[in-house]
Amino acid sequence: MPAVFLKDRSLLFVSGAEAQSFLQNLITTDIAALGADEARPGALLTPQGKILFDFMIWQDRDGYTIETDAGQRDGLLKRLTMYKLRAAVTLAPSTEEGVTVSWGEDAEGARGSQGARGSQGARDSRFAKAGVTLTRRAGRQGDGAEALYNALRIRHGIVTSGSDFALQDAFPHDVLMDFNGGLSFRKGCYVGQEVVSRMQHRGTARRRVVTVSAATDLPGTGTEITAAGKPVGTLGSVDGGNGLAIVRIDRAGAAMAAGTPLLAGDTPVSLVLPAWSGLVFPASADEASA
Repeated sequence: MPAVFLKDRSLLFVSGAEAQSFLQNLITTDIAALGADEARPGALLTPQGKILFDFMIWQDRDGYTIETDAGQRDGLLKRLTMYKLRAAVTLAPSTEEGVTVSWGEDAEGARGSQGARGSQGARDSRFAKAGVTLTRRAGRQGDGAEALYNALRIRHGIVTSGSDFALQDAFPHDVLMDFNGGLSFRKGCYVGQEVVSRMQHRGTARRRVVTVSAATDLPGTGTEITAAGKPVGTLGSVDGGNGLAIVRIDRAGAAMAAGTPLLAGDTPVSLVLPAWSGLVFPASADEASA
């Protein structure tokens, strides 16, 4: 497949003697466990445990590159600066704009090429969970259609903020960060950690990412998914008859067990939890709380 340039992505560089500890105490990702050639998802949470900013992060020379939506970068930089205080950390926007993603044979070729600040392409851990080798590199190094990348991530249940969920409205569990390497329960405290740890230990996460399919084209992003007229979730990214949604899996599971049709607007749909998550739909309220 061709390398695809994502023009709406922006980069920050975090460096300095205390860069690792600074990030480790703030964000959901376990920075100490981050592989040298690995890009992991992460988030900076509100104190209530919801996603304030989401991003990808990887090691880059003597620091870390954070890749986020272009519309989030300045806000994220401002928030990180607020937490910096007297830490020996330097925060700077990258001079390169956009990110190139490659997969298949192109991803293997990218492993030997040079990206931002001399780093090799970093392998995206979210796609690795789904059995796909996909690398991310700073700057424009490909001309493939962005629709190819969107179709790939929809097929494998990989969401992005804005299209699939609203910031400050979703918990990390809602977007499967507890399964894709973006959420740590072992590294100690960070902003919002108490809330997400409680959700994990009590097993109270009910909203989850699903892939959506229909025999015809799906309606647009934001369309409500219902069962017997009751809301189950909301449609996110769409690619023809395939899409993503975040749904209440207890409600969806009960509807499927009862043979109740699921509709996106007026369109009959099927919902599947990403295989890499290992999750299953509960068939009843009792099963959901087990």
